[in-house]
Amino acid sequence: MDDLLNEFLAEARESLDVLDSELVELEQRPEDPALLGSIFRIMHTIKGTCGFLGLPRLETVAHAAEDVLGRVRDGGLLVSPEVVSLVLSALDRIKELVAALGATGSEPAGSDEELIGALRRLASGEVEASRPADIAPSAKAGKLYDRAGGASGIDTACELACMAFLEQSAQREALEPDMLKLQFALAGGLTAALQKTPGIDIVDVLTCLADNGWTEADLATLRTEIGKAFASLGVDADDVAALLRHLTREAPEEAIALPAVEEAKPKKGAETMPAATERRDVAANAPSETLRVNINVLEDLMTMVSELVLTRNQLLQILRGYNESPFGAPLQRLNQITTELQENVMMTRMQPIGNAWGKLPRLVRDLTQELDKKIELVMTGADTELDRQILESIRDPLTHMVRNSADHGIETVGERLAAGKPEHGTVELSARHEGGHIIVQVSDNGRGLPTARIREKVVANGLATEAQLETMTEQQIQQFIFRPGFSTAASVTSVSGRGVGMDVVRSNIEKIGGIIEFQSTEGVGSRFVIKIPLTLAIVSAIIVECAGERFAMPQNSVVELVRISHTSAKGLEEINGRPVYRLRDRLLPLVSLAEILDLPRPDRAADDDSGTESTYVVVSQVGAFVFGIIVDKVFDTEEIVVKPVSRTIRHISCFSGTTILGDGQVIMILDPNGLASAVSAVPHIESAQTTTGDNLTHDRDAVSMLVFEAGDGGPKAVPLSLVARLEEADLSTAEQAGARTVLQYRGGLMPLIGLDGEPAVRTGKHPILVFVDGSRMLGLVVDRVIDIIEAPLDLQLTGGSRAGILGSAVIASTTTDVIDTVHYLRQSDADWFSVETEKAFGEDDSRNVLLVEDSAFFRNLLMPMLTLAGYHVTVAEHGEAALEICKGSGRFDIVVSDIEMPGLSGFDLARLLKSDGHMKGVPIIALSSHANPKDIERGMSAGFTEYVTKLDPKALLGALSRVLSSDESGKDIAA
Repeated sequence: MDDLLNEFLAEARESLDVLDSELVELEQRPEDPALLGSIFRIMHTIKGTCGFLGLPRLETVAHAAEDVLGRVRDGGLLVSPEVVSLVLSALDRIKELVAALGATGSEPAGSDEELIGALRRLASGEVEASRPADIAPSAKAGKLYDRAGGASGIDTACELACMAFLEQSAQREALEPDMLKLQFALAGGLTAALQKTPGIDIVDVLTCLADNGWTEADLATLRTEIGKAFASLGVDADDVAALLRHLTREAPEEAIALPAVEEAKPKKGAETMPAATERRDVAANAPSETLRVNINVLEDLMTMVSELVLTRNQLLQILRGYNESPFGAPLQRLNQITTELQENVMMTRMQPIGNAWGKLPRLVRDLTQELDKKIELVMTGADTELDRQILESIRDPLTHMVRNSADHGIETVGERLAAGKPEHGTVELSARHEGGHIIVQVSDNGRGLPTARIREKVVANGLATEAQLETMTEQQIQQFIFRPGFSTAASVTSVSGRGVGMDVVRSNIEKIGGIIEFQSTEGVGSRFVIKIPLTLAIVSAIIVECAGERFAMPQNSVVELVRISHTSAKGLEEINGRPVYRLRDRLLPLVSLAEILDLPRPDRAADDDSGTESTYVVVSQVGAFVFGIIVDKVFDTEEIVVKPVSRTIRHISCFSGTTILGDGQVIMILDPNGLASAVSAVPHIESAQTTTGDNLTHDRDAVSMLVFEAGDGGPKAVPLSLVARLEEADLSTAEQAGARTVLQYRGGLMPLIGLDGEPAVRTGKHPILVFVDGSRMLGLVVDRVIDIIEAPLDLQLTGGSRAGILGSAVIASTTTDVIDTVHYLRQSDADWFSVETEKAFGEDDSRNVLLVEDSAFFRNLLMPMLTLAGYHVTVAEHGEAALEICKGSGRFDIVVSDIEMPGLSGFDLARLLKSDGHMKGVPIIALSSHANPKDIERGMSAGFTEYVTKLDPKALLGALSRVLSSDESGKDIAA
């Protein structure tokens, strides 16, 4: 009984979550029979299972709610807010009883008479029916299966028939245990007959009953009761007759019934009733591809994989100490298998983020009723997956933000109409993958935050002075809502106070390694952007050393690494006696890790004698705050297993966990959020930020360029956004694979080439620029990395006949060649790109292009290429962002859109843009990795002007020039 009860509790919780959202959806779509049938069926199943398990209180509440839903399904009651609210109240009561049942193992004592009475009065018609008298359901609309009530109606009829048959049977006690099986078998068999699905139909079920000793009189009684049951549910007499003909496999000729099922019957006596039922279940339901597993089993499995990863790291560390070892190949194979196993086990922990959104539609619906507002909740990207542990951590913060948006963000109907807005306010919730993170956005089109009121509250609470506020931007002032106890609400409501509790929201997000950003425009709306990691169990980290101690820093919080020479110390400055570093015209606040952790430092003289000539700065970002952490050494990156912090040091916010390195040493994992808190308390930080306020705004066309030396002919540069990583390796450890030079790198083989496009020479230690796109990798071997410089991509001279050079530009007052990344990627893999880029199209200057591309790699590749070709490019990372840009002040000559995007696809985006007033005439080029005839035909029908593969830059540039020229000619002709 314990196993049955546990199974019921698990399924009931899932069913109740589904009911919660579907009931809210039913209120929006009351004429959807499939949705109503699903709700009725779930409630009916809960009621039936409660009766089987002997849970009378649960059964009574569920039965009363089912009666109301039955009256709605029969047309005696219209779906209305009052009806839905009453059924939701019953659902809440069932949740309470299920929770108590799970905690104690038995139903709690209590009375539900008031709730049950209200439900029964509504179901019995004592309450005036909402259905107008002149509306009557069509008697012959749809298929017989639908007119019989669908799956829920058939299931109910079979239940009623079995109960009536049992009342009349002389063998009641013997038959009663099998009645539930019979009910399911009859319902499944009749559904199979009506829907013409393969497997056991209703005649096969009745034949099995005869084979197991049922008399013809018993079968006739059962058929009669089935007919009476359908009639009692409001099915027309001629439809009941058609249904009864299916019980004897007569072929009904009437138009109102479905054709007879033409399937082979099983041989008589070949199987017993349970076997027939089992076969029917398999036929009626697709083979299950899921298995319910206790979460503790998955946690144990994850723990064992984590230990395997640690052991793998230790073995690889040992292997690095040997030039030649017979264990090299097996260990590399073990490394690959461990990585694949780790990824697959991680997948078992992944859940759709929609699981955390399940209660939000009900929440918004209740707030709409309570606050007398009209609010629509729009959710996109619910199938985006992330780790179960993180999912549970963000559930409450998301609920709080949505509640705040509905309560204090969305205005009342009168206020919205007075402001010229539609009466329905919108709260949008979206999620998408970006790199190794999940980006979640919560936005509303409400009143926004009043910056003037925030300033007043900040000064009144003593959080800042008027002089300090004058030096801050509007967005910086808005960040005060994350301070404990801060609120701009005029009065505290029972729902929320905008800002109250936002410090807890940020704290919960930061605990899981995430960041939260906030933007608001008064009178327009607000938007929260949350960036969280996919998982917390195994992460990529950079190993650093300070004062002789090694630490791990999560790689997702590291922006870049900077090496400062002790001899030159170029760029080092001081503000208020504290160090800052001028990094590309920005003052970066610096704090020593040794100072934060109070680590003993050796004397400077001893440090100089040790041969240490440089200081390393780890540039980290937490939210909008960028700072530098001074360390002594930087080692390699490693996949580390996160272990919890010991209780004795858990109060130290600078640590988020511990891990074991490949050499067996236990080290601490630094928490970027804790370090940021420690850094922001240092007095010079605010000065550094305000001093560089004017420098933080750069030319929007400026691009971060990685400048390096390779071969002859002066410095070279490549857009930094295209470089996945910078590595330094001894090429003598590289290997030969055919004509290629390859390096074993991160569980794969990375081809290495020089600037001349030839395989790299396997001698010496060199920096390597690593380019990554999915599973493809390429290492470009260079001589020296000079710097990272932000400068406009203004090509003065094109590359001409020089292979691999796009052209020359002036970067940091030096003539610098900009390399053609496409050329080198094609040298590595002919299928990576099909053609080289061609020179810039000067005649297309000043054209505004909207580039919609969700892949960061292709986005970073295409934007510089289009900019070099003379176009002014605006980038949207997904379809929804493109729509927002177009709805704003965006005016474009042409749109280039990817097809395969999460959420809003390129096809849907094209249709929406073509239906928009000012975007209707703008040409759209489809950009995709697939270009077969069917794809092209579908793209043209959606409204695309041309269809180009993203792997062909020359074709894209040609299409842009051709389409824009054609569009200009059309305008001239029209003029």
